[in-house]
Amino acid sequence: MDSIIFEYHDVTASDTLENFTKNKLKTIFEHYEFVIRADVFFKTENTTSNETGMKCGIRLSAPGPRLFAESSHSTFHDAVSETINELTAQLRKRKDKMKTY
Repeated sequence: MDSIIFEYHDVTASDTLENFTKNKLKTIFEHYEFVIRADVFFKTENTTSNETGMKCGIRLSAPGPRLFAESSHSTFHDAVSETINELTAQLRKRKDKMKTY
């Protein structure tokens, strides 16, 4: 499997969360073979809303500028899902640009 690095800031490391994230990232690595690495950051933030606070950021290493997205939700699973969706949209654009050259 491609390399995935997990970093936790004020969050306890979780195998369940890492496996969930790896499964989500697997589709990215399969569809976009030019992605070589993912750095995943989990952290909690103090917010006034119950719908945010669990933050996930993912940076992808691929040709060209690095891709990055992050989101904050009430659960890390929701934050991971939204972040992956954002990255997928960025990757689609990048792949279309690569095709035109």
